[in-house]
Amino acid sequence: MIELILSAPASGSGKTVLACALLGALKGRGLNPCAFKCGPDYIDPMFHRAALGVDSRNLDLFLADEDTVREQYRRYAGGRGAAVVEGAMGFYDGLGGSTHRASPWHAADTLELPVLLAVRPKGASLTLAAQIRGLLDFRQPSHIAAIFLTDCSPMLAGSLKPMLEGETGLPVLGHLPHLEEAELESRHLGLRTAGEIGDLPQRLRRAAETLEEAMDWERFFALFDRRPGWAAPPSRAGGGGVPLAVARDEVFCFAYAETLDALRDAGAEPVFFSPLRDEGVPEGACGLYLPGGYPELYAGRLADNRAMRACVRRLVEGGMPTVAECGGFLYLGRSLEGADGGSYPMAGVLPGDGVRRDRLVRFGYANLRAEGDSLLFRAGETVPVHEFHYWDSTDNGGDLTAVKPLTGRSWRCGFVSGRLYAAFPHLYFAGRPGLAERFVRAAKEYGEERISHEV
Repeated sequence: MIELILSAPASGSGKTVLACALLGALKGRGLNPCAFKCGPDYIDPMFHRAALGVDSRNLDLFLADEDTVREQYRRYAGGRGAAVVEGAMGFYDGLGGSTHRASPWHAADTLELPVLLAVRPKGASLTLAAQIRGLLDFRQPSHIAAIFLTDCSPMLAGSLKPMLEGETGLPVLGHLPHLEEAELESRHLGLRTAGEIGDLPQRLRRAAETLEEAMDWERFFALFDRRPGWAAPPSRAGGGGVPLAVARDEVFCFAYAETLDALRDAGAEPVFFSPLRDEGVPEGACGLYLPGGYPELYAGRLADNRAMRACVRRLVEGGMPTVAECGGFLYLGRSLEGADGGSYPMAGVLPGDGVRRDRLVRFGYANLRAEGDSLLFRAGETVPVHEFHYWDSTDNGGDLTAVKPLTGRSWRCGFVSGRLYAAFPHLYFAGRPGLAERFVRAAKEYGEERISHEV
């Protein structure tokens, strides 16, 4: 089985293009690869999915403990011929930027995976060797097995390869030249989502074809073909679970595939719908999940769907168990400032108005502390979360306390009750299965209450 973590000295090194090219090339070779992303990133897994046609998964060592991450890796790599894990930021960049916890190195160490280091040789040559030597020595074992040059001309690669191999002792497996047709545009939350790039399949195909010719496959397989694969997990029988309405469209696109699996494991059956296009929440749903996304880009169209806004408000105020994170939280507010500067009415369940800021707001990991029992939490519990948004609300709620793990900085946030979680922080149900179990249990009770009232 081919296994590796694809990391880099820093962001902007071309990891995602290389990861998608590698996934496409491995798929073309009949290896049935799967993909993972270190950290809480929602966007890069969309590109992995576009390259493979199946979900990519997140491996996050802040949102889940090491045993859970190992279990998740084995679960989703089972039955596959290759597994590619894309790192986030720089190789050792972890919690708070000052520890290696939850870094790609931490993932490599936890999963005992070799690392392919993507190096973009922009404005440096011999200095690259010094930087790589530093990466090799900084933690032991480093797990770095090889180098791959990105955004690098053939001429430059020809001169760098022997020097880097001599100075670092690592093989250089190849290079990708600058591929203008394979570039992935960025926006304030990182790359544009895969669904927004109309010719993405052609771009990814071009990158995979180029990598197929550029990679030293003999050395690649010698380094990363490590052990027999695991058997695929038994498939779940579909249907029969508690129906949960899950918003999924170009607006609400930030839902972890593992969170949905955690809900299924707890006895739910996700039923997808679009707040942008549908007239109401799916008939028979017993719970509502509104994940994050980009509501600010579609604020006018969300506002125009009055039937959906009215339906969501009626159901939430009527007691349907609801989880609304970040973009979903903004959708439940009174109004939302769109990316165009206009103000648009939203569902009106919560008192705040969504407004744009000129910087990231409360960015990064935190721990949520509950002071009382609610839909998802029990008094005294602490749950790891993350935030990543440029929009804020004039009323963020105050039912929970969020605490930064290194600095201790804290703030109040969230609206919670026995049937509601609505706040900016994103939850990771796969790291805390009890949250999914509580959500599904409440949804089942709601469904039973509705049936008894109808009778």
